[in-house]
Amino acid sequence: MPSLRHLSLAPLAAVACALAAAAPASALPGPENFADVPARTSISFEHSPSGLRVGTANENDARPGLSTVKLYLADYALRHGDGSAGDRDLAARMIQSSDDGAASALDSKYPNAIDATAAEFGLPSTSRGGFWGSSYTSTADTVRFLESKKGTDPASPILGWMNSSSPVATDGTQQDWGTGELADVTGTKWGWADDASSVVASASIGDGFSIAANTYGSAAAQTDDVLGALGGIDLSPGVVAPPAVPTLEQFLEMFGP
Repeated sequence: MPSLRHLSLAPLAAVACALAAAAPASALPGPENFADVPARTSISFEHSPSGLRVGTANENDARPGLSTVKLYLADYALRHGDGSAGDRDLAARMIQSSDDGAASALDSKYPNAIDATAAEFGLPSTSRGGFWGSSYTSTADTVRFLESKKGTDPASPILGWMNSSSPVATDGTQQDWGTGELADVTGTKWGWADDASSVVASASIGDGFSIAANTYGSAAAQTDDVLGALGGIDLSPGVVAPPAVPTLEQFLEMFGP
């Protein structure tokens, strides 16, 4: 092994710089990606492997939950209901085709479901109104709920139903906007007001992430805002370990005679 006093440090510095350059840069979204999102839209995102959570400044605002609160209602009915095949069928119809009649039936049967789910999962901006359709939630709450389900109950039918949602809802609405338009998404639940344009919502899951959006405006406006913020970002990269740094002995062997 060469004497350390005669070894030039320049090659070592060059290797160190190369290693630093080779370290993978995160492609995940950061606060800067949400800085220009119009105030009409709130967006929340969480990357499951790393625990990274980011969103718009208004992500905790309680907004009309629309049909995204059917996620909470379905979860309660499945886990705390009477276990009937009828409940399961109604829950599936709520999630896959956003069937309002199915939601009203379960909401009437379990009127405490949404508030109970909010308490169980720690959703501070979520509350039931006079019925499920007048409930409120936030995009942060929706993402928190989805990430909890994925982490503690990955076999939940709710997640499977999101992954097999119908292209057309029971009322004829095309389910094809917002977070559902992101390339890495595998499943989505959509929501919309009766007039289909005053407020819309979407909540999606993918391989290693959850995301939700709510917009005071049309479906097209939400899609523009979501894609403008996140359309060019890989939302589901794994947690990659940086390259191993050689030991001092390995450095010396690299440049020894």
